[in-house]
Amino acid sequence: MNHLYERVAYLKGLAEGLNVEENSKDGKLLMGIIETLEDFADGLVELSEDQDDLAEYVESLDEDLAEVEEELFECDEEDLEDEEDIDFVEVECPNCHEDVYVDEDLIYEDDVDIVCPRCHEHVDLVEEAYDIEDLDDIKE
Repeated sequence: MNHLYERVAYLKGLAEGLNVEENSKDGKLLMGIIETLEDFADGLVELSEDQDDLAEYVESLDEDLAEVEEELFECDEEDLEDEEDIDFVEVECPNCHEDVYVDEDLIYEDDVDIVCPRCHEHVDLVEEAYDIEDLDDIKE
């Protein structure tokens, strides 16, 4: 921001070197513009300092939030492995023909009610409809 102050100082020096009279109409206008430019430079410096303070504050909040998240959402590598082991089977809705992805374990359960997310109709999961050997072929 020092370059702004340097430019304003240069303009002031230029105005003095040109013998611009502050009492004339042109002189009042020119000196008013130079003073306004100096006010803008002051404002920009102040905004820059405020922005730096806010950046430090946000960084501090981010670090604090990371610590809170770590405490609240603490999970083991074992939990992550369990999530990765979920296999899905692609089943076509008989009503709208949308592909519905179902946890493979649900196919072998008796009281499972699968609803198509598109048409909200019931999708039958009959174990006999799927050849156990073919499950690998329809998995995503």
